[in-house]
Amino acid sequence: MTDHNEKLTARSIPHSVWPADWLRKAEKEAADSLGITLYELMLRAGEAAFKLAREHYPDAHHWLITCGHGNNGGDGYVVARLAQAAGIAVTLVAQESDKPLPEEAAQARDGWLNAAGTIHAPEIAWPEEADLIIDGLLGTGLTSAPREDLAGVIEKINQHRAPVFALDIPSGLVAETGATPGSVVKANHTLTFIALKPGLLTGQARDVVGQLHYHALGLEAWLQTQNAPISRFDSRDLSRWLKPRKPTSHKGSNGRLVIIGGDRGTAGAIRMTGEAALRAGAGLVRVLTRMENIAPLITARPELMVHELTAASLEASLEWADVIVIGPGLGQQEWGKKALQKVENSRKPALWDADALNLLAINPDKRQNRIITPHPGEAARLLNCAVSQIESDRLLAADRLVKRYGGCVVLKGAGTVVVSEDGERGLIDTGNAGMGSGGMGDVLSGIIGALLAQKLSPYDAACAGCVAHGAAADVLAEQYGTRGMLASDLFSTLYRFVNPDLNTRNHD
Repeated sequence: MTDHNEKLTARSIPHSVWPADWLRKAEKEAADSLGITLYELMLRAGEAAFKLAREHYPDAHHWLITCGHGNNGGDGYVVARLAQAAGIAVTLVAQESDKPLPEEAAQARDGWLNAAGTIHAPEIAWPEEADLIIDGLLGTGLTSAPREDLAGVIEKINQHRAPVFALDIPSGLVAETGATPGSVVKANHTLTFIALKPGLLTGQARDVVGQLHYHALGLEAWLQTQNAPISRFDSRDLSRWLKPRKPTSHKGSNGRLVIIGGDRGTAGAIRMTGEAALRAGAGLVRVLTRMENIAPLITARPELMVHELTAASLEASLEWADVIVIGPGLGQQEWGKKALQKVENSRKPALWDADALNLLAINPDKRQNRIITPHPGEAARLLNCAVSQIESDRLLAADRLVKRYGGCVVLKGAGTVVVSEDGERGLIDTGNAGMGSGGMGDVLSGIIGALLAQKLSPYDAACAGCVAHGAAADVLAEQYGTRGMLASDLFSTLYRFVNPDLNTRNHD
């Protein structure tokens, strides 16, 4: 068989993301495009997985392979046969079922048995000396919690000392959503086949996928003829949005941004939003806040133009600004409510965050030129549902938000989702656990607001802002770890991502 394996690194992960159910239906068409059978496609998957597992675990001499009762199990049988032929000791456990195996998986099982392979029931004592586990238990068809017998196998996998290599998706992770409704395999590596699935990039994915790898199985040309409904964005995409500035550009041409918020006790929120806007390239940033915040803000960041929020200053600023950001530290008292009511009457592009979203949940309206940036708790209030419903299907939640509120929605979290009213859907593949601290959302609002002021469309500003925000944090996490990261620390690394041409030159 032709070697379809390639050196697989994070840089080979594609930017197109496909619904898992679509892919299952399209696999036959994909195989036909190459003039091969689905079984030959399975052989390619098994070979790619075997070679990648060997590459990452060259010293593993005893592989424990778990096979379920579907095509994911068929991939496992292929891996088992190849490993045994290479002189690796293999213990294969397979889940029994009353139903016959799918045709291709049955061929793969027979290939294993014809190679003198043995199939064990999961109830056997698993060999402690096994030094790699291949997870071929459950594939992308899972939509609910694994059955009790399968959950028991998953728990045995997780309790074993050996590292885990998952085929296509960790068993128990829902490919469509990233939800984990029951037991789930915690993999060290996952190799997904043909196309990326949304559940590998959002929801609970980051807790269980480990290092994500991808292999197209030779179907690259066929995939290019299809239109992916979802895009994955990382730092390499920034250059498509953020072009080098003209030498003659000036502060007026880089956008005028007004930021409204910072009620008593929350001056820090509005200060971080203001500085983030400056660091992301806004030409002029005006902050409207409480009188007592003015001196501290100007002292901390003299480049900000800080004024007391009054009816007159608000009216003048809304006239002056190209873009409005409202919400960080706004509060939900009369002071904040009155400001939001004035902003509601403006037709200028705007970003609403934090308390602006909590007030919006009370008095919903729909706007085309607004970005809203809820975290799951705020999203639950905006949709009048439980946070668990938001997290169980983040793409669906973002779709519901944009249908109800219009414009562009940024549903924050691990695997941030960006959705526009025009049907654009993006998954942000930057960021880390260090961002789970106060002020990160305020910084994000400033970055996106600044990019909106620099004439990016709402969807592009949201995607680029989220990518730059996460990438800046990733540099810090790599240098210092995730615990103790402050939102204001991002200002030291943000430069390189809002100037991607410089970043590219520095890393060539």
